[in-house]
Amino acid sequence: MRLRPASLWRNSDFLKLWIGQTISEVGSRITLVGLPLAAVLVLKATPFQMGVLAGVGGLASLIFGLVAGLCVDRLRRKPILIVSDLGRAVVLGSIPFAAALGALSMRQCYVVVAIAGILTVLFDVAYQSYLPSLVERGHVLECNSKLALSSSIAEIAGPGLTGVLVQLLRAPTAILFDALSFLVSAGTVWLIRKPEHDAVSAGGLYVWEELTTGMRAVAQSPIRRAIAGHSATAGFFGGFFASLYVLYAISYLHLSPALMGAVIALGGVGNVIGAALAPRLVRQLGVGGTLIGATLVMGTASLMIPLAHGSVVVAVAFLAAAQVGDICWPVYHVGELSLRQVITPDHLLGRVNAAMQTLSRGLLPLGSFSGGLLADMIGMRPTLACGAAGLLLSSLWLVFSPIRIMREHLSSNA
Repeated sequence: MRLRPASLWRNSDFLKLWIGQTISEVGSRITLVGLPLAAVLVLKATPFQMGVLAGVGGLASLIFGLVAGLCVDRLRRKPILIVSDLGRAVVLGSIPFAAALGALSMRQCYVVVAIAGILTVLFDVAYQSYLPSLVERGHVLECNSKLALSSSIAEIAGPGLTGVLVQLLRAPTAILFDALSFLVSAGTVWLIRKPEHDAVSAGGLYVWEELTTGMRAVAQSPIRRAIAGHSATAGFFGGFFASLYVLYAISYLHLSPALMGAVIALGGVGNVIGAALAPRLVRQLGVGGTLIGATLVMGTASLMIPLAHGSVVVAVAFLAAAQVGDICWPVYHVGELSLRQVITPDHLLGRVNAAMQTLSRGLLPLGSFSGGLLADMIGMRPTLACGAAGLLLSSLWLVFSPIRIMREHLSSNA
């Protein structure tokens, strides 16, 4: 008879990680909105400077991605989590400190965003690799669902809280709350008591071989290769929407900023619903059916965006329908991450997680740039239609792979 794993609510170590992550997720949303506001309201940043500010964090994390994976596989993961949190607390805390002295500059903002981006990718890769050793295998899916739920709730609460803080205080001062949230996160990780496995030695391999081991592990596994192919394809075509959605909604569909914000908020609510439903869907439909179904719904829902037309009411109805895809995004993320964690050997997990992040994050800005160029050539609506078609077709990576027939997670030799 198969024994059911002990209740996750009794795993105090996971609860510590979850509480810290929830608090820091809300703090991160404050900085996501508050730092651009500080640049605009305090430093009077130009559009070009805002573009640099938006891109420098992603570029820094992209360049450092593979190195982060190597660090996570060669060092103990709990100290990496603590150092990453403390580092982010220090660099983000420098913003309100400099503002109080009247010394804040765009150059400092660039440096802060770059360093915070590097530390964030290091933390993300480390916690995704640390989690499977912290809980029983039967709880990996539920753990990822709870962490995704925290992220979704933060996506809803963070912007509103930022608005209140900026209104009561100043934008740079609001970022202090994010710095403090990382101190709380570091403290909760430090309180985790479960012993961690010793770090794996480098084994005499050359640095380049070590760095690229994750990419090779992805390429050599049919399951990981399909996941990576989907992530890269969806990341590229998703970049079309990242660069064009706001302009399309405001200039072409004539939505007010407040109305557009309300539509986007629906997506946040959808994220919460999807994160809560993910474990049940995986258990009922199987991991293969859940992942493929989620990608098909996301791709189909994205078609509603270029189809939006007519009066503001009709256009909003189309855009609201497109937010159905946001329910499926955390469903896919939770299922895919849990599958990746279970089938990947522990000594490779950091580099595989880093390789996956590098592929998805690397293709997103390239897709944004390509989408902007294509929109100048063929128009906004056809470009968004191409993006939606690409998102829909990205599901073929999963359909024509062993994932299609998977009911449960496989063993670590997949």
